[in-house]
Amino acid sequence: MTIGLTLPHRLTREITIQASRETVFRFFMDPARWAAWWGAGSTIDPRPGGRVVIRFPNALEAWGEVLDLDPPGQIRFTYGYASGTPIPAGGSRVTIRLQVAGAGTRLHLTHELADAAALDENLQGWRFQLSLFANVVSNEVCAGAGAAVDAWFGASAEPDPAARDAALARIAAPGVRFHDRFSTIEGRDDLSAHMAAAQRFMPGVRLSRMGEPRHCQGVVLAEWVAQGADGVERARGTSVFVFGATGYIESVTGFWHQHP
Repeated sequence: MTIGLTLPHRLTREITIQASRETVFRFFMDPARWAAWWGAGSTIDPRPGGRVVIRFPNALEAWGEVLDLDPPGQIRFTYGYASGTPIPAGGSRVTIRLQVAGAGTRLHLTHELADAAALDENLQGWRFQLSLFANVVSNEVCAGAGAAVDAWFGASAEPDPAARDAALARIAAPGVRFHDRFSTIEGRDDLSAHMAAAQRFMPGVRLSRMGEPRHCQGVVLAEWVAQGADGVERARGTSVFVFGATGYIESVTGFWHQHP
């Protein structure tokens, strides 16, 4: 415990995560999600007095205790190393506060320490760990990114207006933006009309994904091929999909590597 311990030195970090506070806070309440952030063997007992265990890939182990938690807004826990150095067990205090930031979450971290010499090392450590954390949360929010990309390409070839509108409503935000060499589009209604026009000017041409999409913190890179109704390849390209905090597509930018 840090009760009665003087902790005059502190470091702070802030990051924005494209997920709701409730989604972000799950990673402090669920031992499996905690381990997904910190590493295999890490665990948390999410209650005041509950044990915190962090096992780093280099076999270094940190221990702590949950001091208090206020879902989905804040958690505080002690932090120190099993070896006793450079921070003894219970020798520092971490506070993580979550603030609503639009549809996403602004994470505020404060780490209070007794020794000023530990500030720089721990600052870099938190810079790295919070980056990992943002990726892990985003991976969960965007777990269906591949299916959403496929549905986007499917909607672009859907001839029925009602079916196309319904397909886009399932995967894209109302104000979705679409840009490529031939398009500057804003909003689902305009996008649906644009897709219909593309079908008239390029009859029978259909885009489909090639390979697995690459994802990083809500941004998905998808390679695609355009084929005619005869199966002959007409073009290839890459599209950048940006997903919002709710998992809907907010923008798409397409790059044509070969032009029809």
